[in-house]
Parts: sequence; C-alpha cells; structure tokens
Amino acid sequence: MQKFNLVLCEKPSQGAAIAAVLGANSKKDGYFEGNGYLVSWCYGHLVGLAPADSYGEKYKKWSRSALPILPDTWKYEADKDKAKQLSVIKGLMNRADVGEIICATDAGREGQLIFQLVYDYCKCNKPVKRLWISSMEESAVKLGFANLKDNAEYDNLYRSALCRSRADYAVGINATRLFSCLYGSTLNVGRVQSPTLALIVNRENAINGFSSEMFYTPKINCGTFSALGEKISDKEKAGEILKAVEGGNALVLSVKKEKKTAAPPKLFDLTSLQWEANKLYGFTAQQTLNYTQSLYEKCIVSYPRSDSRYLTSSMEAGIPSLVRVVSSMFSFSEGREITVNSKAVIKDSAVSDHHSIIPTLEANKADLSALTAGERSVLQLISLRLIQAVSPACCYEAVTAVLECNGYMFTAKGKTITDEGWKAFKLGISNEELGIKETDNSTEESALPKLQEGQVFANVSAIVKEGKTSPPNHFTDGTLLSAMEHAKADIPAEDEGTEIPNSSFLTPNSCGLGTPATRAAIIEKLIKTGFVERDGKKLKPTKKGVNLIAVLPDTIKSPLMTAEWEHKLKLVETGKLSETEFMEGIAEMVKNLVKDHSAPLPKYASVFSSDGNLKINPDEIVGICPRCGNDIVEKQKGFFCLNRGCFFAFWKDNRFFAAKKKELTRDIVSKLLKDGSVFFSDLYSEKTGKTYSAAVLIDDKYGKVGFKLDFNAKGDK
Repeated sequence: MQKFNLVLCEKPSQGAAIAAVLGANSKKDGYFEGNGYLVSWCYGHLVGLAPADSYGEKYKKWSRSALPILPDTWKYEADKDKAKQLSVIKGLMNRADVGEIICATDAGREGQLIFQLVYDYCKCNKPVKRLWISSMEESAVKLGFANLKDNAEYDNLYRSALCRSRADYAVGINATRLFSCLYGSTLNVGRVQSPTLALIVNRENAINGFSSEMFYTPKINCGTFSALGEKISDKEKAGEILKAVEGGNALVLSVKKEKKTAAPPKLFDLTSLQWEANKLYGFTAQQTLNYTQSLYEKCIVSYPRSDSRYLTSSMEAGIPSLVRVVSSMFSFSEGREITVNSKAVIKDSAVSDHHSIIPTLEANKADLSALTAGERSVLQLISLRLIQAVSPACCYEAVTAVLECNGYMFTAKGKTITDEGWKAFKLGISNEELGIKETDNSTEESALPKLQEGQVFANVSAIVKEGKTSPPNHFTDGTLLSAMEHAKADIPAEDEGTEIPNSSFLTPNSCGLGTPATRAAIIEKLIKTGFVERDGKKLKPTKKGVNLIAVLPDTIKSPLMTAEWEHKLKLVETGKLSETEFMEGIAEMVKNLVKDHSAPLPKYASVFSSDGNLKINPDEIVGICPRCGNDIVEKQKGFFCLNRGCFFAFWKDNRFFAAKKKELTRDIVSKLLKDGSVFFSDLYSEKTGKTYSAAVLIDDKYGKVGFKLDFNAKGDK
C-alpha cells in the first residue's frame, strides 16, 4: 500500500502553492493528492476555546458573584462554520495510508497554535514534522521540505501561543463581565485592546490639555541667504531687536564646516512597513498587512509577520541577484548604478523566526498589472527599501555660520550633498501626489553661499517670524504601531512615577503591546467596537472610549503592565518560564481584579447608558458635594450630586438668583462649592429697583438647598 505524508497548511492559497511544488496535482474535496503527498488546509482557526457556559450553567448569565471564571481544565470546540473542512482533515489524519503529518501553517506563534489544536482535537498521534520557511517561492518550499524539523522543537512556541490565547480569554471574559455588571452596560475589555485604547486616550488628553504659547524669531536677510536669531517669548523684545538690526551690517564671526553621512535605512519588518505605508499612502495597518500577506501567498515577497530588519549570512550571496531582479522591475533612479553592500543588511543575531520583509526572486515572474493598486504600492516600497538598504551612505557637508548685527547674534545653516548615495533612489512620486505637506526648512536644507570670517553684509533687511508651540500629534496607524511596539516610551509623564502592581519583574527590554502579527487587528477592533474613530489619518477616541478608560484600573489599562506580560510570553517561548508559572500569574491578577472591584467608582456609579456611553464625563464635574463628598456634575437643568441618595442639587431655574437678575452659572456654582460663598457688587433689589453688594452663601437646612445673603462681606471690585 502506498504511504502518504499529510501536509496541513493554514490557508487554501498556501495549500495550492505547496501542492504545486510537491507535485500533488489531483484536486479533491478539501485537499490535493499526488506524488506521495496529501495537502490540506485550515481556514485560520478551526478549533478554539469553548464559551464560558460550557463550564457550568451558572456562567450562562453574567453575574459578578460567578466570577472569576478560571477553568481547571480548558475546553475547546470546533468552529461550526468550518466544520466541513475540519471533518476532511480529521479523515485524512486517520487514514491508514498516512504515515506522517507535516505542519505547514504560518511559521509563527499563531500558526503553531492553529495546527496543534487541530491535531489534538482530531486525537491524532502520528509523528509530526515542521516546515519552517520565510517565503512561498518554489526554491524556498523545496529547501524547506529538504530540511524538515521535528515538530517537538516548537513545543515552547506552541505553549507560548496557548498561554496567549488563554490569558486573553481569562482577562477578557472576567474583566468584561465584571465591569459590565458593575456599570450596567456591556463594556468590552481586553488584555491588549484596553491599554492600546489607553494610549490613544492619554494622547487625546495631552492634546486637549495643551496650552499653546507664542514665540518670536528675529530673522535677517543677507541677500542670497538668511539667518535666524534665538526664539524668544517676549514680542516687545523681538520688536526691539528688529528695529536694532533693520538696515544694519551683518558681520560673519565664524564658519564651521563638517562632513557628515546619513546611513541607509534598515530593511522593513512589519511594523516599519505599516508605518511607512501609512505615512506615504494613508494605508491602515490592516490594509498593509493584507496587501503584504497577499503578495506572500503569490510568492512575490517573504513572510510578512516578521519582527526583524535584517537577513542571515546564509542569504548574503544571493542579495546581488535579488537587487538586479528588483531594479529590472522598477525604475527608482534615472541612470544611477546600484552599488550593493550586502553586509549592511546581514545580522544573524537579529533574526529569530523570520528575516526582514524583502521581495523574492520569483517576483520577476509576476504580472505587475494583475496586482491591485495597493499590492503594487506595497511591493514598490519593499523593493525600494531593499535597494536603499544595500546602497552607500548619503554624504553631505553641513555648514553653520554665526553672524553679528548691531550686537545681536544670528545663525545660518546649510547643507550641500556631495554624494546622494541611497537617497538617489526614490519612488518617483512627488509629495504633492502623496498628499504630504512641505515644511519650511529651507534654512537648513539649502546650500549656503561661500562664506568666510570677517565678511560683511551691508544694509540687511529684517523680519520677526511668529510661531507657537504645538500640542502632540494625534496618533495615526503608523505612529500608534510604533507606540505599541515601544509601549513604555509613550506612558504619559505624569504616570512615569506611578507604582505599577507586581512591577518587580519589569525589564528594560520589555516587549510592546501585542505582536507585529496582531497589532493591526487590535486597532481595527477598537474602531469596530466604537472606542476609536478615524478622522482622515488621525485616530481619536470616542466618548465611549474615553469613559471606559476612566473606569478601568491600571492592572487592565497600563501599557507597561501589558507589555510585561508580552515579555513573559517571550520567556515561555524560549523555555525560560513555564506555562504553569505564566498562567498562575494571570489567574492571580484576575482574582485580585474581581476582589478589588466590588462596587463601581462613586463618581461613575450607575451613570452608564445602554450604549456604553457615560452619561457624564470628568469635564462635567464642577465641584465636591458639601454633604457627602461625591462629585457635583452639570446637567441640562442644574447641578447634581452623583450620589443618588444624597439629593443635593442646584437648579438652574432658580428663583433666588432670577429675582436678583443673576444666572446660576457653572463658574458661580464652582466657587460656591469651593469657597462657600460668592461676592456680587450688582445684585438687583425688587423693592428699590437699585443694585447692592452682598455675598451669596449656601443655606443647606432641613434637606433643602437654598441661599442666603451676607451684607458684611467685602469683595474685590
């Protein structure tokens, strides 16, 4: 009887490509067959964690008393929508003529999990080999099958993936049910999703709280170039300088020349590719991943979900040929010869699972006209980056001249490029076409004329340039990906000194939020669930998102904490931390979360509406209730205590103030709550028709809030 090896891929397109290389050309229902191979595929995750109610009837309804949900034995079930394909795979695995299983899912953490869950669900015990490749091109597939690994070598990778999925389940289901029960509305909470949302909310708060300040920069025009004075905040002083130097003589005190180089950029990993595509084309992170994944499945580029920006030494010899292929596909420079420095992109220690994203040799065979516009743009970016990365540095001469005019100093800077190097290779698309605004940096980018010490420029003209300090920029897909990758760097300054629970294990090399493979999906989920919205390229939190972060504790929303859990997953992957230790830490965190939140925060108690929006937000708080110490918030008809049992209130339609021709405003209420009184110099008297001075005080007696006058008080007129 003929023996077959069963190859299990992650997607149908990968199955078809591998089957073609192996000669398994007979198409069957859900698999290919031929040349001693059966090639089948999953549709992503065919098997996943079972829902909470599978662990008991008490979990069918959401109840805080039933928390935490922490299974002793985890249950899994098949995806009902993909049951047919799972049945095909199970039948193939159990065929008597199948001797060995080859795991050919994506070579990464999730790919390993997808395979192993299916293998275990089908109760298969046949030996397993692992195909580990970074490209779907024919030569790479053949080389991979010639060097199959023992699947046991990837046990730790699987355990890391298992921990990730179980941790997300445990934190997500417990935190979502806990805070939904506390606040009476469905509030979706996630281990990575929530701290990512916190980054966006914190950035929005920084923008809203930013106070812009004007500054003034004196500038002299010396004919063919200009020079700038120091920025100052005093407009009058800037005007004095302008008068002093207008029409004066500018003396060159010093000229400093430096030869400098700008090193070529590194090759792309997924995050840097998504960042660049977002900046240039406005692609979302998910769009860029989708385009790159499609190119990978078409054998045109290497594996997309890479976190490395280098190649291995084993690839060095093939780089010149690859550069020739790429340069024949696209014209990035008119007539400039490409000098290939292969060693610049080689670093074995910086490559773990996969090397950087590069075109494949088979890209030359691709019909570029058959690609979508997005695919062509991404392929062009990846190809350009390869050529730039192996090209020489850009060489230039930087010149700094210091001039003196009537006692005031001015500086002129210029740059002369002596060898464009890697900068000679460009997309050939103008910034205007890309929608990128030009910035006024001519004083630094343009070349200065030849200057020498003692040179005098007579009768210079002068102006004062006005500017103002700018708030932080809103996140875009690209900048948010970078913040997620380096989560600790974007923790707000006011939070840097905050003590994070269980922070004793923090390391300087903690991982970011999520992985390159999952970050795009996290952004899209935040948008889909209504916590974040896109405004052009900008990512802004919705009111719902801002309010959710307001009620979540640091253990859930802290980017630093979640980044540390990613670091621990990496330790599991490398065998330095056991699966049990990791999950014990997650379980402890979940138990403490449930224990520590037995009631909603007072200022947010019972104030969520059915759509998950808070009926109030922190901006509506005007002061502290003098009765119970809770927050007083402004509503349409008045100012009310958030403690529903307190009943302290100021009604805007107030007879006391109306009789005195005054309006009970937010500022007046705020001062009343803070100081106990507000002084008025023009209160109207109904009896006399004249005005008088007095202080208004709160008169809170017999459970009814009123006001009284103090005629002895004095105010600042």
